Amino acid sequence: MIIRTLDPDTDAALLPDLAAMMVEAVVGGASIGFMAGFSQADSLAWWQGRMAAAAEGEVQILVALDHGGVAGTVSLAPAAMPNQPHRADIAKMMVAKRARGRRVGAMLLTGVEALAIAQGRTTLVLDTISGSAAARLYERAGWEKVGDIPAYALMPDGEMAPTTFYTKRLA
Repeated sequence: MIIRTLDPDTDAALLPDLAAMMVEAVVGGASIGFMAGFSQADSLAWWQGRMAAAAEGEVQILVALDHGGVAGTVSLAPAAMPNQPHRADIAKMMVAKRARGRRVGAMLLTGVEALAIAQGRTTLVLDTISGSAAARLYERAGWEKVGDIPAYALMPDGEMAPTTFYTKRLA
């Protein structure tokens, strides 16, 4: 397994795999911002926009690669405001169904935390569906639960779901 930063200039060939993984996640019920009916074309367009944002330095995207291609991804989005040069958000953590149970999520989380430290980002924030497998991963990795917001987001099927916010201070 290789965890590395996605290069907007040379990694366009990974976009179809990233798009397929995202569609798989939404079809599987992941609350990552998209609703049922989210297509490969929708996902590819979203990833093209994300690559453009990465090229502008607005986000850094890590990918996990194995013998089958893209096994997972996570993004680091540095805070944009001048009074928050120390803060970043963790977003769009996904692991391909074929790669689950192989610690890909934990490796991506370790990688994105190291990337944050290298950039001087010492306060990280993320959110996930309350009680989810992702929430358990973050808690095992030492993230502090800040609180829950009921009825925060819609699941892909339209059901309202609570979200838990987490933070982690890095040395």
